[in-house]
Amino acid sequence: MTDEELARGIQQGRGECVRQLVERHHSPLMGFLYRMTDGDRLLAEDLSQEVFLRMMRSIRQYTYPRPFKPWLYMIATNLVRDHFKRVETRRVGSLADEQWDLMGDNTDGPDDALQLETETRAIVEALRQLPEHQREVLILRYYQSLSVHEIALALNIPEGTVKSRISIGLRRLRTLVMEAER
Repeated sequence: MTDEELARGIQQGRGECVRQLVERHHSPLMGFLYRMTDGDRLLAEDLSQEVFLRMMRSIRQYTYPRPFKPWLYMIATNLVRDHFKRVETRRVGSLADEQWDLMGDNTDGPDDALQLETETRAIVEALRQLPEHQREVLILRYYQSLSVHEIALALNIPEGTVKSRISIGLRRLRTLVMEAER
């Protein structure tokens, strides 16, 4: 069954559809939330659970056949934004870089592995320095593999804005990485 059919099944009271959607989306959603919270695994786990709770509370608002994945990531993105808007919450550098798993490890030897680790750390640090609106589109595009259209739906912004944020974000990311290498 597609995500959209499963969501409609939840609306019709079929509990097994919840389990299937959670199993299908938990891991990718955790990866997204982990990156958006600067590597705070416990916070990402809490937010992940809250995303699925909010999904269940607002499932009646989901309209079939609207794409489900962007709708779910809209909930997740809004939850992260709300979390960091609270006065008592501040972003802190709690990132364990080795846990980011940003790139596959297709290295040939120790020198390649060291080079990859160095590049990964530079990208992670540069990504952390981007404004939130640029970071979220880059993470949704390149780590969650959402299309420009899906990102626009998830963030409730025009596709042109998504493309612009990706372009500007990539340019800024490239500059930050090059500055770090100096």
